[in-house]
Amino acid sequence: MSRLWLTGYRSYELGIFGSQDPKLLVIKDTLKKLLANKIENGTDWLITGGQLGVEQWSAEVGLDLKKDYPELKIAIMTPFAEFGSNWNETNRGLYAQLASRVDFHQSVSEQPYHGPQQLRNYQEFMLTHTDEAVMVYDLEHEGKPQYDYRAIQRFEERHAYPLTLIDMDWLQESANEYQENLNNGSQIE
Repeated sequence: MSRLWLTGYRSYELGIFGSQDPKLLVIKDTLKKLLANKIENGTDWLITGGQLGVEQWSAEVGLDLKKDYPELKIAIMTPFAEFGSNWNETNRGLYAQLASRVDFHQSVSEQPYHGPQQLRNYQEFMLTHTDEAVMVYDLEHEGKPQYDYRAIQRFEERHAYPLTLIDMDWLQESANEYQENLNNGSQIE
């Protein structure tokens, strides 16, 4: 069994606020290609969080990939109970729908949020229950993912734990390729 933790920026950190934003289409296309490659090389669990942004998008991409890779299992793990309860009704509804479609959905802590230790416990859980990580994160553009990045860096000092960073250069190359495929009429949604 090979388990992949996929995380990254929140949607607002990337300035993405709609499902048809061209940036989102490029990110999903990038994630789809990377995940397909990971699955073909033995990944059978995609484990992600429930944050708005890369985490939810990766679960959506994983669900889409199940058509071609039915062996893929997807888990959404949240740091604490009642995760997302402070979101607007639309985002709560989209999250509930997504959570109902994955193979496994659970909170690491059964308590509602009460302190940052729950977030550190979550990171420790994700690191010890996965075999590698992929982050949509650029070291030159810090944001919320910096905390997961630092936790992974510390974990890598003591464990063999590969980390793949999808940075802004990678995303720009993907955007160029995506646009070229659109221009050639070969881009498939």
